[in-house]
Amino acid sequence: MEVIDNLLLKEALIKREKDSNKGTFGSLLAICGSYSMAGAGIMAGKGALKSGIGLLKMAVPKSIYSIMASAILESVYFPLGENENGTLNKNETPILLKKADECNAVLIGCGMQNNRDTRFITRSFIEKCSKPLILDADALNSITDDAGVLKNASIPLIITPHPGEMARLINNKVHYVQENREEVAKIFAKENNVYVVLKGYKTVVASPDGKIKVNNTGNPGMATGGSGDVLAGVISSLVAQNPKMPFECACAGVYIHGLAGDIARDKLGEISMLPTDLIDCLPEAFKNSV
Repeated sequence: MEVIDNLLLKEALIKREKDSNKGTFGSLLAICGSYSMAGAGIMAGKGALKSGIGLLKMAVPKSIYSIMASAILESVYFPLGENENGTLNKNETPILLKKADECNAVLIGCGMQNNRDTRFITRSFIEKCSKPLILDADALNSITDDAGVLKNASIPLIITPHPGEMARLINNKVHYVQENREEVAKIFAKENNVYVVLKGYKTVVASPDGKIKVNNTGNPGMATGGSGDVLAGVISSLVAQNPKMPFECACAGVYIHGLAGDIARDKLGEISMLPTDLIDCLPEAFKNSV
């Protein structure tokens, strides 16, 4: 099995020429957050920014706009209508798709909650989005009853399930996923024409054409809520910067995320490190790798 290394990271990153501007490094639309989970969107957004995105645009429920805007000063925001649960209303889907057309990649799912509106938005983007799409967390949970909808995508689509989410997608047990990680990721990627990032110890990245790589960076201190949101932001940022290399960007995101976790562990120990510490350690991880 091939292991991800910093050479692949260097391949995924685009060169920063002296005459570069924010447009050079892409724009990302992040559709994230809800009234009870604003933090997930914040961590995804900060992960994306620390990974070099030129312009971050965040579509969020109006009720959490002030929280998001005070936590992330560098983003453009689209505060939109919400349902009774404080999550984005499905009636906002047309404007979301329009905003997506203006970006280089789209992230959906972090902290959105799994309900009818999230299901409608996720399915609409799978079927209609014109830009590379990254599905995380509740975007994945919202399609577990019909994972075959992924085949309807006409653009590169990356999914980032943890073992529990992967088990639900294939209608099997978590222990089966854990005992057959490489095979599960490889088969699902091929059958559904998606890139799979199966998170966990030795994260597996699989492509629709059968390529598969395993990551060796990272540690148990990262096993806490929020680490996946940071990873989703990192991968989405890299894809937005280099949309033609989704597999390489997914691998690079997993590698640098794990390396940031290792740096945080060395500074803080595995017990007390937080997902926000991963964000703080991303600059050092990039600096030491490229």
